[in-house]
Amino acid sequence: MSLRTVVVDDAPSVAALHGMFVTAHPACALVGSAASGPDAVALIRAEAPDLVLLDVHLPGFSGIDVLRDIRADAGLAQPDVIAVTAARDVDTIRDARMMGVRHYLVKPFSAHELHQRIDDVLRERAGTASVTAPLDQRAVDALMQPAGRRTLPKGLTDETLQTVARALEEAGEASASQIADRVGLSRVSCRRYLEHLADGGSATRALDYATAGRPGTRYRFVSVARR
Repeated sequence: MSLRTVVVDDAPSVAALHGMFVTAHPACALVGSAASGPDAVALIRAEAPDLVLLDVHLPGFSGIDVLRDIRADAGLAQPDVIAVTAARDVDTIRDARMMGVRHYLVKPFSAHELHQRIDDVLRERAGTASVTAPLDQRAVDALMQPAGRRTLPKGLTDETLQTVARALEEAGEASASQIADRVGLSRVSCRRYLEHLADGGSATRALDYATAGRPGTRYRFVSVARR
């Protein structure tokens, strides 16, 4: 399965970098890029891509408004969307989810992180395409659940995940080291759980440049009521 992909970002250097990330994935083909809300809508309608990497803050109108226009077009084959943006506020995440965004990456991110999301999209598409029989409730729930949440990565447990999630909720925002101290885990193990929460949309991540040396990562809990 090959994903025809469009990159939307108003910064030319960032758009070029993300385009390189896309072309480095063996299952993706870059078919175009746009730097504004109106240009993004026009390009998506012209190319009918399978996947859009969409920035939220754009000139003309926002990426959320791009999504509203595209989702309202009944004649357009609806693309999967990965929101890629510096926006970390809960309202933006909520609005993106309401517009059908299942994957969200906060800048800056690596090619590996983007490729993980692309792989999730591919798995979701493959799982949907393989379904031909009528669905029962369990099958519907499985399809609606993001691919990254269906099973925990090897070495993670549900009980510890919930413990880490509760600790992050109580803290509001914290580093992996701070949560590790709260729950009695190693920093490395705790970071794996926090990354899993962030990948699934239950937390957001941001680089912390206040730390000495290499920037650290801070995680912020996303309330279920606001998702």
